[in-house]
Amino acid sequence: MSKPIGFVGGGVMGEAMIRGLLRRGRVEARQIVVSDPVDERRSILSERYLVATTTDNRGLASEVDIVIIAVKPQQIEEVMGDLRERLGSEKLVLSIAAGVPIRRLVEELSHDRVVRAIPNTPAQIGEGMAVWTATPAVTDGQRERAAEILAGLGHERYVTDESYLDMATAVSGSGPAYVFLFMEALIDAGVHVGLPRPLARELAVQTILGAAYMAQQSGLHPAELRNQVTSPGGTTAAGLAELESGRLRAVVDQAIQAAYTRSRELGRR
Repeated sequence: MSKPIGFVGGGVMGEAMIRGLLRRGRVEARQIVVSDPVDERRSILSERYLVATTTDNRGLASEVDIVIIAVKPQQIEEVMGDLRERLGSEKLVLSIAAGVPIRRLVEELSHDRVVRAIPNTPAQIGEGMAVWTATPAVTDGQRERAAEILAGLGHERYVTDESYLDMATAVSGSGPAYVFLFMEALIDAGVHVGLPRPLARELAVQTILGAAYMAQQSGLHPAELRNQVTSPGGTTAAGLAELESGRLRAVVDQAIQAAYTRSRELGRR
């Protein structure tokens, strides 16, 4: 990509996107500028990635061809005020601000070339999942650029219906926290039966990692993989019976429903 890219927000996810772009070699450091109000963040990004930094959102919008909004929802109002009327009609805006729908972005930016994406925290190590959509005004070339930027986080998937983004927020956006909670429980349970904590942690982390890779690479339904591990009357069957009696599936479903409902509420606000 030869066109300059501007980041409004240099926090954790913004940095992950910068790192991904540079790692994949699709853009050079001199083609990136980052706007952030925190002196320490600007210094870190400048020293770590050799990118230009600024505090001027308006100036940044005037200079670049792609504006990436990577701020928290509570900062979005001020940022959109800065960017309004500073975006030329040909520029692309890519927002990863949680809970801010495309309709609001288009209206408050007075700009119709907008991509909205929902990434997740494993993007920090290049193993993230980003689900995104775009307004009809976004050109094919701009969609390709958006896909390339988001692929730097790990994996990306385009959807035509924005409502899927709220659903993705509940599954993949919040999903790492569910996995970490299960991992924590698995470690504590291992300690409870007598394992040293460092060993319990190693076993739990590698087991979850290996199981995820197995599900990804085998292409089999998780139920088939589960059945391969479960011998009649064996240890796994005994453990699974306890999980089922504790309504694990129902609790997970309730968690997804709650996160989805909350994402929709934030969008309406």
